[in-house]
Parts: sequence; C-alpha cells; structure tokens
Amino acid sequence: MREITDAGLLLDSRGDLTASGWARQPLLEANLENVNIYPLKFLQPLRIKRWQYYGIITPTHFFSFTISHVGYLASIFAYVLDFAAKKCQEETLTVPFGSGVVLPRGSTSGSCHYRKGALHLDFYVHSDNLRVLDVDWPRFGDRGLKANIELSLKPGHESVVNVFPYPKRRFFYTRKVNCMPAKGTVEYDREYRLSPAESLGVLDWGVGVWPYRTFWIWGSSSQFLQDGRTVGLNLGGGIGNDPEVTDNAIVLDGKVHKLGSVHFEYDDKDLNKPWRMSSNDGRLQVDFLPFFERVAKTDLKVLSSEVHQVFGYYNGTAVLDDGTRLGLKDLIGWVEVQRAKW
Repeated sequence: MREITDAGLLLDSRGDLTASGWARQPLLEANLENVNIYPLKFLQPLRIKRWQYYGIITPTHFFSFTISHVGYLASIFAYVLDFAAKKCQEETLTVPFGSGVVLPRGSTSGSCHYRKGALHLDFYVHSDNLRVLDVDWPRFGDRGLKANIELSLKPGHESVVNVFPYPKRRFFYTRKVNCMPAKGTVEYDREYRLSPAESLGVLDWGVGVWPYRTFWIWGSSSQFLQDGRTVGLNLGGGIGNDPEVTDNAIVLDGKVHKLGSVHFEYDDKDLNKPWRMSSNDGRLQVDFLPFFERVAKTDLKVLSSEVHQVFGYYNGTAVLDDGTRLGLKDLIGWVEVQRAKW
C-alpha cells in the first residue's frame, strides 16, 4: 500500500501520473489541462469526468445532492430516502455538454454550482473545514425540495484519497470525506432540522479519465459510536489496474486506519441478501444486512449507467493501527454497485 506524502501535480507534462496510491489529504493538484489521451487536444475534455456527491445521514433519513459532468453531458440529481417507510424520491436532470455547470479544480476550495430558472444547487467551500449546501428544487416530486446545510470538520481531519491508474493514461483521482457534522434544515414533506450531534455528511469528490467500460463497488458509512466518537467506513473494489492501490479504511474520530484489499461476498442476482466483507490483512470482518435498494438507470445506447445503491446495517469488527479491536454495531450505510459505458 503506497502512501503519497508529498504535494505536487497529479499529471506531468506528458499526461502521465506523477504518483499512484493513497493519501490522508488531497496533496496532488488536479491539473487536468495536462490530460493527454488523444492527438487532438480539443477532444480531451469530452473524456474527463468530474463530480461532487454529498450524502447526509440522519437517524431517520438520507439526503443526497450531486453535480457531475462526464465531458459531453452533466447529471444533476438529488434524492431523499425515508428509512422507516423505505421510500425514496429522486429527481435527475441531464444537461447536454454541461451548460450551466461549474465545478472547481479541487476539493478544498472553490464552489460548485448549477442553476436553471428557480432551480439551483450551490455547494460553497468556504474552507476545507466548512462547506455549505444551498439547494432549491421547486419541482422535486410533488412537494419541492429545499436544503441549507453546513458541513464542518475539525482541523487535521483525515480523508481517504486515492490515485488509481488505468492503462493508456487513464486514471481516477478521488477523495472520500467521512463523518462531517451537519447542521441546518431540509424542507421536503416537512422541515427537518439537522443537528451535528446526530447527523453526519459524506463527500465523494472525483476527477478522472476512465476506460469506456467500468465497474466498481463502493461501501460507506458515517455514524456515531456509543461513546460519542465518529466512525466512518470506506470500502471499494473494481477500480484501476493496480491491486496495490485500494481505498479501504476505517476513519475513527478523523484518523484514517488504512486497510488492505477487501473481498465482497454477495449475490449479484439479489443484492438485498446479506453481504460479507473481509480484508485480506484480517483487520476487517463485517456483515451487511440490506433494508432498501435504490436503482438508477440511464440508457442512451452509446452511454449507459446502472447503479444499485443498497442501504443497510454494518455489523462486525475492525482492527485499528495500534491493534485495538473496534466493535461495529448497526451502522447505517450503503454499498453501491455500478456498471457503466461512458
């Protein structure tokens, strides 16, 4: 497991990665102007993919907001999942060539926006330790959706950062931030007040040039332990072509405890059956019991994507860097399986 510890540029002048591996902070600058996969430079942006995905876990609901741009179109979506009712409302906008979408260069500064008429999603990064989500989606379902949420972090909070290599100068640079205390309001069927003592946010930030056909698994959770500490899970598989580069980790009170590769045992014909995840270093053994499956499909023939995001409970044990065994009980989270041609 190669840890990146030096700051620098992501790509050199030829378009090759300067490093691959994992880091605790986003040390590499995403200089996407150096992407070099086609002889004709004006074609490069059509293959670059960028996104910011935010999810907020409360005791009763999951709220999610995303702005993404895959080069030739943008996808703007939001969804609300009611845990008890097991109901999910989702709306998606597809924007050819991403007109009106603004995505910043990195994950630590700048702001992300989409606006169309009265509808807007604004993700403000005041600093890496303070983010504000401001959303107004008037025709979301039959009720409309508004949100104003602050996500904060203590200085030094570590995140799971990875540079995954692919052949032919393809790559994926990603940052997952777990356990961001959330406060503010969400207005949907009623007003929900978010308290940082019981609501936590997750950021999935990514940029890259992917192969045309891709597959990945992403598991995540951000919860409170009984003693008040926060614990995050970030588990993944299927990305990149280097088995030494993985993004599996436990994040306990803002400290990353890196894990080896994780094996996912599941029934791909029925994702609602129980899962089993175990790391090859023996430091993670968890069962995942699903209670809701969200499915999102796009089929434009040349472009297609199918996402199955299964929500459920994580139970098991994890071993920290110092050998301490940590019990994990009924942590709400999800596992996402995606196949795409893009």
